[in-house]
Amino acid sequence: MIPDSFDDIRPYRDPEIPAAMERIASNPTFRLISDFLFPERRVEDVRKDLAGVRTTHDFQHIFMKPAIGSIVEKTTGGVTFDGLDTLPADGRYLFISNHRDIALDAAILTWAMACRDIETPEITFGANLMQGQFVIDFGKSNKMFRVERPSTASSVKEFLLGSRRLSEYIRETITVRRQSVWIAQRNGRTKDGNDTTDQGLVKMLGMSLPDDKVEALASLNIVPMSISYEWEPCDILKVLELYETSRRAYIKKPGEDLASIIQGIIQPKGRIHISLCNPIGRDELLSLDHLVNSRYNREVASLIDHRIRGAYRMWPNNYIAHDIRFGRHSYAHLYTKEEKAAFEDHLSELSKYDSYDVEQLRDILLSIYATPVDNAPSTI
Repeated sequence: MIPDSFDDIRPYRDPEIPAAMERIASNPTFRLISDFLFPERRVEDVRKDLAGVRTTHDFQHIFMKPAIGSIVEKTTGGVTFDGLDTLPADGRYLFISNHRDIALDAAILTWAMACRDIETPEITFGANLMQGQFVIDFGKSNKMFRVERPSTASSVKEFLLGSRRLSEYIRETITVRRQSVWIAQRNGRTKDGNDTTDQGLVKMLGMSLPDDKVEALASLNIVPMSISYEWEPCDILKVLELYETSRRAYIKKPGEDLASIIQGIIQPKGRIHISLCNPIGRDELLSLDHLVNSRYNREVASLIDHRIRGAYRMWPNNYIAHDIRFGRHSYAHLYTKEEKAAFEDHLSELSKYDSYDVEQLRDILLSIYATPVDNAPSTI
């Protein structure tokens, strides 16, 4: 049983699920979601399904599994995996993932595990996204737990205290309650194509066992995860944000995160690949034990980066963008004329933003797709 001290961050327990289902089903937004996910079904029938949900497992298998399956079918060219079937199903892991889409990165992993009847992980849920009872109910019913962001904490002290509690919660979840956990490698999505693990994340994970930095991480069974989208979710929105950030302090507009979630769900994403990498082994951690804590955290972050970047699946768009950006034809053998024409059509969509420097917008978009090529271990 989760200690009461975690009640403000934990997912719903099974006794709390029926009331959450009633709130979700009665919310006016639910009809729109149902019509998009299940256009062939009457919303009343979908509501009846929710009325029969009594546990988190029910919610994930009765509603979320078909819902994510519908998104995959409608908006992707298929999802492939490696590492999922070779990872012992009875193990419990901390999946540390690159982060390209607010909702789908973890949702697609959970969907794949549910389809294989593998115990699904709990998922981090940024406090900045917990806006409104409807979103909270959906998230907490789907095994999501609250993570404080620097922008949502009232002070540095509060953020540090929240980080320690998060560390304790993750350790409790994996080692005592025997549930896996998914967490992003950094605070917020990768917007520039450069997947980099925040060493502050490694520091946070060690806060709950400060006297043994090797055991602190080894006992969590860290499995780096790399997710690759053929068409980057919300790529043009990311371009505009990066453009504005280069000129002034960027302040998110009300509802911007929710808009990005919706856009990421409905837009075409092409093919998607998820790779679960080899776990970070105890021997690897022991080889770093002599380092001072700050250097240790940095080197562990680099280990995770190397796994994620090495497992990133390159698509034709990555090679096309790299060739266009640098005026070369180095990777022309890895894509077709038709694929290049499709990418150039997408690039031309930036011309509508004529109040911006369109050439800079183009370079930012090209860099989003080209950077993984530069980051691949064979080329760094």
